[in-house]
Amino acid sequence: MTFFRFSQYLQKLEQTSSRLDMTEQLAEVFAELEADEIPAACYLMQGQLVPRYKSLEFNMSDKLTMRAIAQFLSQVDENNHLPDTNLFQEKDNSLYQQKIKKVYKKKGDLGLAAQQLCDELLKDRQIKIENQLTISQVYEELVKIAQDEGTGSQDRKITQTADLLKNLQPLSIRFVVRVMNGKLRLGFSTMTMLDALSWAQHQDKSERKILEQAYNKKADIGLLAQGYLAAKNDQEIKEFLQSYQVEVNTPVVPALCQRLNSAAEIVEKMGQVYAEPKYDGLRAQIHIDKSQPHKKYQVYTRNMDNVTHMFPELKKCLDQFQCKSCILDAEAIAYNAETGKLQPFQQTITRKRKHGIADQAESVPIRFYIFDVLAKDKESLVDVELQKRRKILSDLIIENQTLKVTDYIITQDPERLRQFHEAQLGEGLEGAVMKKFNSPYLGGRKGWRWVKIKEMEGSRGKLSDTLDCVVMGYYRGKGKRAQFGIGAFLVGVLFAEKNESEPQVKTIAKIGTGLSDEQFKQIKVMADAVVAVEKPEQYDVPKELKPDVWIYPEIVVEIAADELTNSPVHTAGQALRFPRLVKFREDKSWGQATTLDELENIEIT
Repeated sequence: MTFFRFSQYLQKLEQTSSRLDMTEQLAEVFAELEADEIPAACYLMQGQLVPRYKSLEFNMSDKLTMRAIAQFLSQVDENNHLPDTNLFQEKDNSLYQQKIKKVYKKKGDLGLAAQQLCDELLKDRQIKIENQLTISQVYEELVKIAQDEGTGSQDRKITQTADLLKNLQPLSIRFVVRVMNGKLRLGFSTMTMLDALSWAQHQDKSERKILEQAYNKKADIGLLAQGYLAAKNDQEIKEFLQSYQVEVNTPVVPALCQRLNSAAEIVEKMGQVYAEPKYDGLRAQIHIDKSQPHKKYQVYTRNMDNVTHMFPELKKCLDQFQCKSCILDAEAIAYNAETGKLQPFQQTITRKRKHGIADQAESVPIRFYIFDVLAKDKESLVDVELQKRRKILSDLIIENQTLKVTDYIITQDPERLRQFHEAQLGEGLEGAVMKKFNSPYLGGRKGWRWVKIKEMEGSRGKLSDTLDCVVMGYYRGKGKRAQFGIGAFLVGVLFAEKNESEPQVKTIAKIGTGLSDEQFKQIKVMADAVVAVEKPEQYDVPKELKPDVWIYPEIVVEIAADELTNSPVHTAGQALRFPRLVKFREDKSWGQATTLDELENIEIT
């Protein structure tokens, strides 16, 4: 497929609001792609070059990208014998940089700005782009640009980008620039792509569930799509999906907790359970492969970001893992080296930096509380019952100051469960996590397999739990807050219709109090990095609450409140009374926010 044809599909998807129409259009794309183009197309449609866990970034700011666009436009002028003004030649493209900056400021979208200027230049000069690059050719060039590093790499990236843009139509330039700046955002997620894969093979979503189960085991949509679409009949599809299994150094989609109100309700729904402490740390999926010469361990967050660099202490612990390879589910949490006392989440997250990690590891040591094993010595364990996995885990780890296997009790006695939960609260933890005794490991919030009763003394307000909310936009500040550029922000929770893969975000609170000056500054910086020109498709917002600035669904905040009240304004149908910010949840994606269904299990204490 040519990249121009691919761009036409992207434009059509961008203009589509119906989830079913999106699914059908994606299925059309899959049907037209060559087999070797499928992985690249999947990643590009997600605005990436590789699966998220591989962490290949362009590291090009808007300013650098504008320089590349200006260089490309000036070269087009120069190569087409324009009047001898010398103003637009490569050596002096400042006028084009000024034009780009002006159009970008007006449109708020660098891809659209580049497309418009290119359109104007080509029409004015009657130039036609003849070169029809394929998806694979464009993808390979983008990978080369992203991989270029070291001395002089910025200048080389600018030149390589300009050379690529010269061979693309204006519409294709729009999407290439957006991919490079991490702002493609077509309005659908991996789950919609799974719907589309089923549709491409069967013209319905009948295999969505089994595709999701496969993806949860090995979270690489490109590999999954390529193998699935290569199958010619039902038997081949079945054989492929059975062979698509957990693999070390490819993340497993993490299991997440649902909420229930009481120990009695938990036992009633789940029967016998494992109860474990709930730590306020950073979810860490640890992959060990001692056969690798350089990458003997990798660590991924719940969002499947590769954060291996954050945890150099694991290099000293390799001998503590009694296996050749394994995948472990754990919580990483900072502790005081002198007292052994666990530290707040804010201390743990200070490890999330690119430089000075060795010094930070010395001053903020990390302990991993390991609570599950998903694979051992190339054998997948996700379909094995929990009690068997726990037995394997107990023989797998030699504990030390860095590695601990979590304690647990096994019970179906509500009173014992309640006492265990309160004991964890007394230790300064977040209570307990309850896991169904005989359950396999399933990614996401599936069934009543993992449940929490999360209480946070002092910060939760009068509600029995805090909420993880999506920041949807913000309102400009007045008076004292004018200096911050933000006076309040709008947050929402998730709602998904039955059988719909893509949730909506419905408003539940407008928050403008309870933040420190530093927090106002922090959320402004975070929000401005993900500004949206228009309201994102996932949002359900009444006109009365329209923010001054929309942002894409990428920031999650933990909110405490005193009450949930019925609301005729908020689209969640409920509103938070006296909401206040507890903390930023940089470890969570918007799809892991609180749902409307979960609100039913939150009460006033």
